[in-house]
Amino acid sequence: MTTTKNGNATQTILVTAGTGKVGRRVADRLAANGFPVRIGSRSAELPFDWEDRSTWAPVLDGVRAAFVMFTPDIGDPRAGDTIRAFSELAVASGVQRLVLLSARGEDQAAAAETAVRESGAEWTVLQAAWFNQNFDEGVFTDMVLAGGVAFPAGQVLEPFIDSGDLADVAAAALTEDRHAGQNYELTGPRLLTFGDAVEAIAKGTGREVHYIPVTGAEFGAVLGAEFGMPAEEVAGMIGIFATLLDGRNAKVTDTVQRLLGREPVDFADYVRDAVAAGAWK
Repeated sequence: MTTTKNGNATQTILVTAGTGKVGRRVADRLAANGFPVRIGSRSAELPFDWEDRSTWAPVLDGVRAAFVMFTPDIGDPRAGDTIRAFSELAVASGVQRLVLLSARGEDQAAAAETAVRESGAEWTVLQAAWFNQNFDEGVFTDMVLAGGVAFPAGQVLEPFIDSGDLADVAAAALTEDRHAGQNYELTGPRLLTFGDAVEAIAKGTGREVHYIPVTGAEFGAVLGAEFGMPAEEVAGMIGIFATLLDGRNAKVTDTVQRLLGREPVDFADYVRDAVAAGAWK
């Protein structure tokens, strides 16, 4: 399948989680290049909700490719069955290409990845490192502003990836034939500890911000008390963090460079650009 820029409505690309830190960047890149885009979100004109399957068929009507991002997390116990059902409906509705956003090294994501690969559509799986933007648009934002990022990562090294790089790869996978049937491990250009990342933010902003290593149980208490996450979801997230932060991902890949023909965004450059855009004020 080749998705053309100036086609009709039958060549629409669906971007689920299309208002989030990754999805909106994917949608922006597609729209900027002339591709018709449909935003999949609860607040969209045509609402989409992973938990309400009656919303799926309307947003899939006329769609030929879809960016699939499951929330709250690809490793959620519900993700595998949900994405399998969504993928089957998508193919039955005429969708020819699925691009799944997954997590690098996350064992719990296997069921969702398998569902997409077995869907009958052309597929690409993007296995991403931790996002830079978690620090200014995600779970760590309020912690940075409060002066302390408490997280159960110890001194594990992580090759943080910029959401912009991820969006560029996703947009390419949605619109170019050469990515069909590929699993891509996507990382930034170098390894940092979470402490290194927080230190870079402190330096770039002039704020007094510290990294505070905590246990999984301690972080789980924060998710429950401050974010209102149900106990079952807390347990699942802590299990995911334990998997992702055991050192298995402490290596850099050259995938972004190979696919985009340029170096991925460095964490220091992300901080500089985020500060310039008004982050952490």
